[in-house]
Amino acid sequence: MQILFDYRFAIRKIMLLEFSQYLENYLWVNYSPEVSSNGYLMSICCMVNEKFRENVPAWEVFKKNPSHFPYFFKCVMDACLTGEELGLSLREQTVLLVFLDHCFNSLEVDLIREQVQQLISLPMWMCLLPSRLQHELKKVPKLQKFWNLIKKNYEKMEPKSAEAKMERTFLCALIKKFLVVLMSIPPSGSVDMEKVHYCERFIELMIDLEALLPTRRWFNTVLDDAHLVVNCHLSSLTQREKEGHLFCQLLDMLKFYTGFEINDQTGNALTEKEMTNIHYDRITSLQRAAFAHFPELQDFALSNVAAVDTRQSLTKHFGHLSPNTLHRVASYLCLLPELPEEQDTSYDKELLLELLVSRHERRISQIEQLNQMPLYPTEKIIWDENIVPTEYYSGEGCLALPKLNLQFLTLHDYLLRNFNLFRLESTYEIRQDIEDIVFRMKPWQSEYGGVVFGGWARMAQTIVSFSIVEVAKPNIGENWPARVRADVTVNLNVQEHIKNEWEGLRKHDVCFLITVRPNLPYGTRFDRRQPFVEQTGLVYVRGCEVQGMLDDKGRVIEEGRSFPAPYCEKHCTFQ
Repeated sequence: MQILFDYRFAIRKIMLLEFSQYLENYLWVNYSPEVSSNGYLMSICCMVNEKFRENVPAWEVFKKNPSHFPYFFKCVMDACLTGEELGLSLREQTVLLVFLDHCFNSLEVDLIREQVQQLISLPMWMCLLPSRLQHELKKVPKLQKFWNLIKKNYEKMEPKSAEAKMERTFLCALIKKFLVVLMSIPPSGSVDMEKVHYCERFIELMIDLEALLPTRRWFNTVLDDAHLVVNCHLSSLTQREKEGHLFCQLLDMLKFYTGFEINDQTGNALTEKEMTNIHYDRITSLQRAAFAHFPELQDFALSNVAAVDTRQSLTKHFGHLSPNTLHRVASYLCLLPELPEEQDTSYDKELLLELLVSRHERRISQIEQLNQMPLYPTEKIIWDENIVPTEYYSGEGCLALPKLNLQFLTLHDYLLRNFNLFRLESTYEIRQDIEDIVFRMKPWQSEYGGVVFGGWARMAQTIVSFSIVEVAKPNIGENWPARVRADVTVNLNVQEHIKNEWEGLRKHDVCFLITVRPNLPYGTRFDRRQPFVEQTGLVYVRGCEVQGMLDDKGRVIEEGRSFPAPYCEKHCTFQ
């Protein structure tokens, strides 16, 4: 156990312990409440995490001897909440978070489900604001009966009330602890990367809880009541371009799943009309509150929904209000506790304003989001290691990628996750081809500041001329051009068999246009182990589709007709 601490959980040391079956032959067979300690706890969690990293069965040893697992799980919960008091570093607490994430993703295992379901059931709503709780119970009348029964049983179990309360408030307390860590990260200067990794793993845990219906059903309301997404968006970590890049991507995924088009109680997928009705109900309830209790919002209350449901419009109407007034509006909507008379709010105005705006702004449907995605990947996606990892990805860190679990929220969720993974897999193959070809071309900076190529590639040619010939108007309801056409000229002064391949390009074939502005002088050797973009000076990558070849008079040559091929130049029109 001391080896793990001395080497700061080095992956190679953990692999050696796993290879020797450290968990099966020593840790779990000798575990009991009497010998349990922080080191023992961390060792078991590390071994389980390593099994998941290597994609081998992790729970078999616990199934064979399950008697002490409930006590072990309670110790993990306690260590997650009171890690500092127990002397655990943030790195060790991150290991515990990863273990918890694996537990929540293993609900098909009976032993795990028995422990986890106590944390994500209806009693966890005791963490909600009283006004928010009553508001949610009114939405589903039958829940009031269940809630009264839960309260009655909770009052009877006085000896176990402390343990039961911990189970019901565990996730809420974990969120509060996370926010303390998140707010301790400065907006600039040096930052403790252990805090950043802890925050990333925590958001990953929240995403996994939201992406499964058994865990989402009651937890989504608790997450919304804690205003986690709003606090994260306003945190300093999102302002750090380098350290907060992955955190921002994970946060976007969490925001997507918190507003997913599904009924949390029934599990039924919501149609676009139903989502629009929910949005209109929220706006109109805010307008009624403004009309009845806030005279300074009279213009907002009397406006139509389409005129006030954008972020810009909401910020305009609510931005001039005082923090106390914003707090009263939020408390009227059951978002915050009521503000006592003659007492100032403790919340920042920026948080109060973002809380109201983000909740009531017009949403973009999932179909619209898909339609707005580019057909071909650009340089921002191709070389983003967080969503398109290299072939040497070790599995130590988390990625902003959807997971293929045993359960999905809806059929659309299943199709969307597969679509994103397939798209990113294709992007990875495109990246490999581009890197191989550009390295072969050897782009260097000339002595005059231009670009000179010291090599060649079979299916890559320098562009002789490039001109945009058409930019079509956007289609109705869209804000991007319906079509962009360009004429591209390349010089085919190459061997005959390579020339035949280029002349074999036909309509609808896909090509990529690449812009490089290298900084390395002529003759510099490229190192494939170093970052690709910085070495080659790659600036832009854009996909295009061949529309046809042009003859010497600029007319498109129809396929199937015999024509003399140009000797040295090839004119193509791309879209």
